[in-house]
Amino acid sequence: MKTGFLHASLLSFSMLVLPGAAHADMSAAKTFLDKEIGDLSTLSRADQEKEMQWFVDAAKPYVGMEIHVVSETLTTHKYESEVLAPAFSAITGIKVIHDLIGEGDVVEKIQTQMQTGQNIFDAYVNDSDLIGTHWRYQSVRNLTDWMAGDGKAVTNPMLDMADFIGASFTTAPDGKLYQLPDQQFANLYWFRYDWFTDPKYKAEFKEKYGYDLGVPVNWSAYEDIAKFFTGKTIDGRKIYGNMDYGKKDPSLGWRFTDAWLSMAGNGDKGLPNGKPVDEWGIRVDENDRPVGSCVARGGDTNGPASVYAVSKYVDWLKHYAPPAAEGMTFGEAGPVPAQGAIAQQAFWYTAFTADMVKPGLPVVNDDGSPKWRMAPSPHGAYWHKGMKLGYQDAGAWTLMKSTPTKRAQAAWLYAQFVTSKTVDVKKSHVGLTFIRQSTIMDKSFTKRAPALGGLVEFYRSPARVQWTPTGTNVPDYPKLAQLWWQNIGDASSGAKTVQAAMDALCAAQEKVMHRIERAGVQGEFGPKLAKPHDLKWWNAYAVEHGTLAPQLKLDNEKPKPVTIDYDTLIASWQ
Repeated sequence: MKTGFLHASLLSFSMLVLPGAAHADMSAAKTFLDKEIGDLSTLSRADQEKEMQWFVDAAKPYVGMEIHVVSETLTTHKYESEVLAPAFSAITGIKVIHDLIGEGDVVEKIQTQMQTGQNIFDAYVNDSDLIGTHWRYQSVRNLTDWMAGDGKAVTNPMLDMADFIGASFTTAPDGKLYQLPDQQFANLYWFRYDWFTDPKYKAEFKEKYGYDLGVPVNWSAYEDIAKFFTGKTIDGRKIYGNMDYGKKDPSLGWRFTDAWLSMAGNGDKGLPNGKPVDEWGIRVDENDRPVGSCVARGGDTNGPASVYAVSKYVDWLKHYAPPAAEGMTFGEAGPVPAQGAIAQQAFWYTAFTADMVKPGLPVVNDDGSPKWRMAPSPHGAYWHKGMKLGYQDAGAWTLMKSTPTKRAQAAWLYAQFVTSKTVDVKKSHVGLTFIRQSTIMDKSFTKRAPALGGLVEFYRSPARVQWTPTGTNVPDYPKLAQLWWQNIGDASSGAKTVQAAMDALCAAQEKVMHRIERAGVQGEFGPKLAKPHDLKWWNAYAVEHGTLAPQLKLDNEKPKPVTIDYDTLIASWQ
């Protein structure tokens, strides 16, 4: 991405949208392809023009309309709002106002539209974490039926749903697609490759711990590495072996609902999410009805694996992270590793990649290559092969049933434009949030891969499938997600023991589920709370049915540490 690119593009395309002169215009499409896309597309120029011609033709019934869509404030969405929306408006004659607001505000707006039926926005880029909510409440259009029905005439024949790597995340148990992926990013392990490969530190670590310094495969090794680096002075800076954040703030909830418990080994095996118990610790029955969150109802939110997960977080935050981290939010903690004093981070979002490769940073070499790398996250003592290993955010286009059909059709055209094969490679170079397999494999990313610290290698690897969003076990994401930060915050601050905090959390989740059950608003797929039993009873039930959760407490929660050489790992993927 070149400096000033966004600004220059915005000027180019905003000048094409003239008041009172709205019309579908193939000449604007050719200007867009010349100035913005070039050869950064998986399509040939002829196929780019073919796809753009389809948009020009399909848009004709909607020329002159003004539609309003919304997303959170990621780099990818800023590019859509400032560059792609004006371009689409110039090409189709449909004026798009693409608003950018906070993630919590997006959820609040969509929740309000669900409850009131008032059409606030014509389309939302809404996290696929709400898939269970959307499927159960039936307040959004399922796109499978939409593309065969009211949306058929405005569905791009070159859309190629099989090319979207996140389609399984936005598909409900009924087999229907409810959202169209727009951007995705995973949380991975981040580390200072230059320090980990330094002969001095390698020898020192081997002598102290008896095994090789490398990418930690399990939490035992992560903890040893955190202890090893914390307190060292490197390049004049005091170093810390872990980075995290702990302020009692809504962003603390994401830190845990974004699969931290499953990284420790709670829940059951299964991809994209554990069944019957998922990474939130919510159990569903054979009909996908949520039956409980607490161990007493067969859930795992307060089980030994979950308590271990939160205990390790608290311990590492206090002992191996900068003292200020305990009072930080997600946004405040995000830039800290780039400042050069952090050795590793177990829970790091790849959305930070673009900000970690800027010239002049302490973590970037003089030639522009990163001093750091990303790798698969280490797993905890309760984890078993076949479980998910981390979280992947998947922001996806969502059409509400309360949006008038014609407005939804026009918005659907825009959603397909910004995710089209013509546009996607260029958009991915700007935001680094991959949604298409063809884009990931594009030669332009083979060329750029060395500068991105392992991002491309990860997305091309077989390991990628173990990183998934929140799944369909969660019956009402907006209501349940807000319970996490408040209760985890009590554990983080020391106001409650970890066990007490998780007991309170699972009880609060069940209270919400009970209210939904009594109201009957989710019909045959809504919650139906199970009869209570103790942990041993539910563990025996799980064993009898060939599942895992809830697991009994392990005698040893620090098994033998295991590391792997980063370059060996990358070679194994290829």
